Amino acid sequence: MTRLDASGAAPRTSKGGPRRRDARAPGRRGVPLPLLLPGVVALAFLLLPLLALLVRAPWGSLPELLSSTEVWQALQLSLITATAATGVSLILGVPLAWLLARTDFPGRGVVRALVTLPLVLPPVVGGVALLLALGRNGVVGQWLDSWFGITLPFTTTGVVIAEAFVAMPFLVISVEGTLRAADPRFEEAATTLGASRFTAFRRVTLPLIAPGIAAGAVLAWARALGEFGATITFAGNFPGRTQTMPLAVYLALQNDPEAAIALSLVLLAVSIAVLAGLRDRWLTTP
Repeated sequence: MTRLDASGAAPRTSKGGPRRRDARAPGRRGVPLPLLLPGVVALAFLLLPLLALLVRAPWGSLPELLSSTEVWQALQLSLITATAATGVSLILGVPLAWLLARTDFPGRGVVRALVTLPLVLPPVVGGVALLLALGRNGVVGQWLDSWFGITLPFTTTGVVIAEAFVAMPFLVISVEGTLRAADPRFEEAATTLGASRFTAFRRVTLPLIAPGIAAGAVLAWARALGEFGATITFAGNFPGRTQTMPLAVYLALQNDPEAAIALSLVLLAVSIAVLAGLRDRWLTTP
């Protein structure tokens, strides 16, 4: 019911129309208790392990623990391989996302399910699958070895392949969702003006979906940086060649827990810095 002023008329805005009550105001007055409690528990569940890591960190001996050559080799290798895996995901994943979002072909639902399978597949199983496919006696790897002399397992290239295998689905899902939300009429207008489908994609579609591509790339990079199971199964754990930071953390946890905590702090700091640096530009919800 509209509230009347002293003259009996409805309140007016500066533009002459009736003043409306803010529809969002009732939602800000309070939070339902059945939603508040699980939300607080979920927040505590996510933050408590990180806080425990900070509380138990050996801050006094942290510089000494992080000054070893092995730590910097593992960190450098992790950053290089994660970036390379993200680049592979961008080159291959963006076209795949476009095919899933813009084309209609038999079995598209099955293809989409197979693309997202690495998201739920145990990473160790993914590593075993990569060995059976690209190993020296694998389905494809035996031909790579006999024809070109290329051996992928237990190499730095193998680390990139393992990380790309588990990280690419994050980028494909993000880009496909962005493509489905984008209006395809812009592409159609470009094609009616004489542009080819690829030119329309390059000049029209890519600028429209750039935030989605960047968000997917960040997720893929973070997933690649933290990859463990597929990497150790397919590429091994050789310092300076295949030992990334997660593998170094696992190895240090068995012999030197303080060093494992210090390495974990480095990974945490790198992940937070990347996400915080890109959040305002690409990951902020409008």
